[in-house]
Amino acid sequence: MQVTRVATQPIEGQKPGTSGLRKKTRVFMQAGYLENFVQSIWTGIGGVDGRVLVVGGDGRYFNDAAIQVILRMAAASGAAKVIVGQGGLLSTPAASNLIRKRGADGGVILSASHNPGGPEEDFGIKYNMANGGPAPEAVTDEIYAATQSIDHYLTLETPDIDLSTLGETRVGAMVVVVVDPVADYATLMEDLFDFNALRDLFASGYRIHFDAMHAITGPYAVDILENRLGAAKGSVKNAIPLPDFGGGHPDPNPVWAKELMAAMYGADAPDFGAASDGDGDRNMIVGKSCYVTPSDSLAVLAANAHRAPGYAGGLKGVARSMPTSCAVDRVAEASGMASYATPTGWKFFGNLLDAGLATLCGEESAGTGSDHVREKDGLWAVLMWLNILAVKRMSVANVMAEHWAEFGRTYYSRHDYEAIASQAANGLMDDLRAALPAIPGQQVAGLTVSAADDFSYTDPVDGSHAARQGIQISFEGGARVVLRLSGTGTEGATLRIYLERFDAHDFGQDPQVALAPVAAAIEALAGIKARSGRDAPDVIT
Repeated sequence: MQVTRVATQPIEGQKPGTSGLRKKTRVFMQAGYLENFVQSIWTGIGGVDGRVLVVGGDGRYFNDAAIQVILRMAAASGAAKVIVGQGGLLSTPAASNLIRKRGADGGVILSASHNPGGPEEDFGIKYNMANGGPAPEAVTDEIYAATQSIDHYLTLETPDIDLSTLGETRVGAMVVVVVDPVADYATLMEDLFDFNALRDLFASGYRIHFDAMHAITGPYAVDILENRLGAAKGSVKNAIPLPDFGGGHPDPNPVWAKELMAAMYGADAPDFGAASDGDGDRNMIVGKSCYVTPSDSLAVLAANAHRAPGYAGGLKGVARSMPTSCAVDRVAEASGMASYATPTGWKFFGNLLDAGLATLCGEESAGTGSDHVREKDGLWAVLMWLNILAVKRMSVANVMAEHWAEFGRTYYSRHDYEAIASQAANGLMDDLRAALPAIPGQQVAGLTVSAADDFSYTDPVDGSHAARQGIQISFEGGARVVLRLSGTGTEGATLRIYLERFDAHDFGQDPQVALAPVAAAIEALAGIKARSGRDAPDVIT
């Protein structure tokens, strides 16, 4: 087998975002595009000679072809071993677990997370470190620098590798190990949760509706929920991963998981509903006629994690992304735990988890996880909820009512303005940022601004600093709004507006009604409608 050196030149725009590089699939399919970025990953991490890597993806369109490219390039650059999920499939949390369990030096994960898949939709690639977590900014900066100076890439001239059969094969001097993508992950879940209690729950006739959205979590959910725990066959819907996710949008929220919401708000609703996203790292929790916001879910898990065996000793601390509501902070304060607010992006939790400062982490964008891996984990969150429900023997609605009675309710919503002109979005943020010093003390739409800042973060472990991470404006009485531009889209700009308001007594309001004064205040301050050219958000969650 011959190593081929292919001359190339830098391709503009290969700067990784908060979760790697995401572009339209056809961009990645251009000659040399994927190869340039993969070679730049090797350069940015100091080479792969003699290293062990994990490779897998969520099965979206181009996943299979891209993995073959990566395997050839890993072999050409001297990698010793690559561990691959059967069929090239691995959920993101399962990949993180494999890296950690098998002692790999890192891994390449192919996914655009909750973005749609298909030849006209989205694709993505990111590098995870030896701890199983996404590469920190220092590493992604090195990768980006390599994309700007690359003049060649290396590949091996070899036929496609058979990824359908478990076992080992050689590609040149490199060993390729094809593994069951579910087995190691399922074993980890059994170590963390009381599977006997969960079997008893399902044996009692407990009904669930899990929407895998034709994404990667389907095989994991079927194996664990139906085969191992005894949930009724067919409890996992849309369980077969498809390259285009069945034409759907694999984002677990009330807008895109309409089938799940209809079932859970129907006349014969199951006891518990859940969904996961494209690569399996996000989750959605629903009870009978009771949608649980991701921020509330994080707070409930923080208050009840000790009910699961893997967390019986309590939590070392909790962490949330800055736009996530402050509900979990109130749990931490009442429990005497440390709490942290970080920039958006799971990589910011990694140091806290590695240093033992936090056990539980979460983002408002439906990502929740713990120190069992270094990624958010959708099915883990579902199993944690089920373990809590198996112990408490309460409905989801009653768990929420009990939680709010103890800690108060933080009404919360996110308003997304998608694919708006980048110039307009940046102009809105720049103008609001410039006005921040003068805002505190102002009365706006009946609310008084108590604080306003452009969030920055200094990591308590390594001292690294991240600035301009989102504008947050707080109001007297416990209301807050956050504005930031998202890095998860592939075209234009997505402006995200996060609204929250604390109420210690009235828990039954419609969230959009409860948050209307906060929405009016930020509209008055930022002029979102005029700037975006939209009368309303594209998505409200």
